[in-house]
Amino acid sequence: MFRTLCCTIAVVTFFQIAAVPAGDLSEKEFRRLHAELQPTKDALWRTVPWKTSVLDAQQMAAAEQKPLFIWAMDGHPLGCT
Repeated sequence: MFRTLCCTIAVVTFFQIAAVPAGDLSEKEFRRLHAELQPTKDALWRTVPWKTSVLDAQQMAAAEQKPLFIWAMDGHPLGCT
């Protein structure tokens, strides 16, 4: 259900974006939309001490006796693969 909902939202969003001719978006409107779509500074995922090195993350998890969470994926990050 969730995957279907996400794919449906992505398709609807794609068609909404595709329906706007490229020349109709002014620089001012683009900057407003870009600023509006940025995550807030207090978003919860920003408080997680993310690591890009598995070895660094493993050492930190072992030192703090916490589990290690690895998020790995294959395919295009915007696609439903």
